[in-house]
Order: sequence, then structure tokens, then C-alpha cells
Amino acid sequence: MDRGEEDREECEVLIYPFRHQSLNANEMNFFIKRAYLMLILPVFLFSCATYNKSMDAYYSNIHSGRYDKALKNLESNKLIKRDRNQLLYFLEMGKTYRMKGDLENSNRYLNQADDYIETARKSAKDIALSNLVNPMMQSYRGEDFEQFMLHYYKALNYAALGNADEAVVEARRITLSADAQGDKFKNSGKRYSKDAFALNVQGMIYEMAGDMNNAFISYRNAADIYLESGKEYYGVNMPAQLQQDLLRSAATMGFTSDVERYEKLFNTTYTPATNTAGELVLFLDEGQAPVKEERNFMLTTASGGPGNFTFIDQDGYSSNIPFDYNAYGISETRLSSVRAIRVAMPVYRVHYSDPVNKTVTLNGNVYTPQLGQNLNSVAVNILKERFLTELTNALARQLTKKMLEKGTQAATENIAKSKEKKSEKEEADEAKKEEKRKKREENARAAGEVAGLLMNLVNTITEKADTRNWQSLPAFVSYVRIPLNEGENTITVNANGVTKTIVVQGKKGLQLMGVNIQ
Repeated sequence: MDRGEEDREECEVLIYPFRHQSLNANEMNFFIKRAYLMLILPVFLFSCATYNKSMDAYYSNIHSGRYDKALKNLESNKLIKRDRNQLLYFLEMGKTYRMKGDLENSNRYLNQADDYIETARKSAKDIALSNLVNPMMQSYRGEDFEQFMLHYYKALNYAALGNADEAVVEARRITLSADAQGDKFKNSGKRYSKDAFALNVQGMIYEMAGDMNNAFISYRNAADIYLESGKEYYGVNMPAQLQQDLLRSAATMGFTSDVERYEKLFNTTYTPATNTAGELVLFLDEGQAPVKEERNFMLTTASGGPGNFTFIDQDGYSSNIPFDYNAYGISETRLSSVRAIRVAMPVYRVHYSDPVNKTVTLNGNVYTPQLGQNLNSVAVNILKERFLTELTNALARQLTKKMLEKGTQAATENIAKSKEKKSEKEEADEAKKEEKRKKREENARAAGEVAGLLMNLVNTITEKADTRNWQSLPAFVSYVRIPLNEGENTITVNANGVTKTIVVQGKKGLQLMGVNIQ
């Protein structure tokens, strides 16, 4: 039995006393009290396992380097094989095959993930499930940064396979993704509307393919993001290597004015390279990306009208949130009856707080990698950026559920009244008629309360945050540019005392390679 089946069984136990029974008013009141006792238990008892918990075995094997077992975990995991999680299945399979060293199969799955992102559209079913149940029930379409990382891995795979043309295709896809991201947030400096790392990688891909003009444009675009942000962007200081790559590509193209301009902006001097045996850009993936977890917030009505709420999180932090109830088709009259609501929101928990100390050595020369991407910072901050939007959507979902509860209670009460009224015989005694009428209303009211509480139990149990994400991503990506010698080059990577050896053949031009150092 998987965790989801266990949760459903637990829910069945909770509502069982109300099923398959014909209850009188006293029995109904007994079960109502019992239901209320259940409802005041900590809400975490009703929470289903997070997505991350359901994937524990897979992640354990990934971090231990047991990639064949990790692949079997994915194939046997019912949750990730569901239609709504198809993208995550493709992403995790692609990443696992890459770490295993099977780059052909890696790109087979990563291409399926790419196709899914391109063709998938939000359906009416997805919208309904998200609004009436929880966002975990809709099809996963990926975080914005996950799409850029997808292009990064595909490009590295193609480069290692010697397929420069396909790697250039990924470089062009980065431009399309960057344009879409910019349009989405109107290139706002307060939102994740650009990805400096992806544009930096794009420049390297073009340089590898011998297209120095486009390499210059990409390096310049990446550098400009850092300059516009004060030389620091989502936890990454502008790499000194990026500065030299931009100056070198500008000099190669004869753009003297650009060389002079950026030397002043960077407060540095361009140093021409003298190596003729080629270079290697080595990317180092390290750690594990932050994990999404569920955090519960209580929202209560505040002063200033029915559309104003105050939310309080589990740490006691509170803030006001204005709610445009008209946009969700919720009337002011119905809204005014709501006093408090629990909503579940996703938050990221960071596993690896800082990059480890690492060096790269070739022929006695020691090189220090520079941080290129900080997914801890990217993931945590973009979730913060859309917090108000997600909280508003969660509030709307819970208010819709509240309306359904009240509607169910009223409808059940009316049906019960109608049935009991039809079953009554003609009664001449007015006193007995009044007594039966009161009893009918009492039973109907009790039946309505039971129905409303059952709906409340279901709504409480199903309120969940969307805790899905591509969790085999690293926390950090560093990179270093190494001049190669002709012939065989044995490179040693040392990360906190753990060494890894890489053999690269020196050849003219630029090579790209990525390794996982955990």
C-alpha cells in the first residue's frame, strides 16, 4: 500500500461513523461532537505526506551514488508515474541517467520533458482540481528556473557527445525561454525575469561552436544583469571569469569601444589568453536543491471590510492581505460569514547552506572554481516573490470550499425536511402536528450539520500545498576555465578532501564538461 492509499484509509476511518446508518437527532448530535473533537486536533494529522517524503528512497540512492537503484525507484514509484507528475518523471529520469554517465538516455528523457513543457496547456480539469481540491492535483509544469536548468543539462550532454549543433540549438532555446520569462514579468527588477547563469552558459556554447559574435552578445547580456543588480544576482556575485570572457569576445570581434567601456565598469583590465591547445570549462554540481515543504497559515477577517484578512503563520508572524473577492465570484454576504480559515502554502527548506571548499588541479597548477548558479537563493526568493499571489489563490480555494460546506449543509437540511414531511400522515391534533414539525426541523438541522461537518472534514484533509519540484537539482553550480595541454590531460577535483579524477583530451577550441561532486 502506498502512502496515498494509507492517507485515504485514514480519512475513511474518520468519516466511517456517519456512513451506512440512519441516525436520530440524539445520535447525530453525538457524532457531531465527535467530529468537532476530531477537527480541533492539530491539522498536521490530516496532512498527507509531502512529495519529497514519498520519494525518500529515490533521493537516498541518488545521494549515495546508487543510480541503478534510483532508476528502479522511479520506475516503481506510483506517485511520480501519475499523469499529473509526468514532467517530474522525465526530469528525474534524465538527471539520474546523466549522473550515471548515460548521456544518450539522459537527453532522451530531458527532451521528453522539454516537449512536455512546450506543448502542455492548463486544462479546465486542472483549474477545477486546483480550485476545489488542492494544487497538488493539477499537472506539474515546472518552476521557471527548472526550464533554464533543463537547457543547461541538455547542452552539456550534447557537448560531451560531440554534437555541437544540438548544443547550439539549446543555446537558442535559452534565448526563447529568456524572452518568455522577460515578457511574463515585464523584465521587472523585482521578479525573476532573467537568468544570468543561463545566459553565461549560452555564451560558452556559442564560443564552443566558434560563433564569437553571439558569444559576445550572451556574455554581455549576462554581465549587464549583474551590473543592473549591483554586481550580485540571486546569491551570486558577478564571476571574474565572466568579465574576462566578455572582454575577450569583444576584443576578438574588434569591438574596442566595448572593451574600454566594460573595463571601466568592471574596474579591471583585459588580459589576452596565450594558450593555443584549447580550454575546458568544467562545471561542478554540488549539494541538493532546496526541498518544498508545507507550511500552514491561519487567516482571520480583519477590520476594513470583508475583503481584508490577517494571516498568521506557524511561527506567529502576522500580516494583512487584501482579498479581491469579486474576482473569484464570491459575494460580500457570503464572505462576511467567514471568521477563520487555514491555508497550506509551499516553502523551501535549504539542505546545503554554503558551497564546499574546492580546487581543480592540472599539471601542478591550481584553479579555483567560481560560483555560477545558486539555486538555494533562486528557489527561495522566487517563491517569496509570488507569495501574495499564492496566498490569495489558496484563500480563494478555501473560501470556495467553505461555500460548498454551507451549501451542502443547507441542501441536506432541506432534503431531510422534505422527506420527513412526505412520510407524515394526516394528523388532526394540532399539538401533535406542531410536535412532529419541531422534531422534523430538529432532525433536518442535525442532518445538515452532519453533512456540513463531513464536507468540512474532507476539505480539511484535502487542503495541501504543492510541494513538488525537481529535487535532484544541485544547490550550487560552480565553474572554472582551464587551459589544456596537447594530448591527455588528467584533472583532479578536490572538494573538502574528496578527490575526483577527470581525463580530457586537449584540442583546439573550447570544451564544456560537467561533473557532480555532491
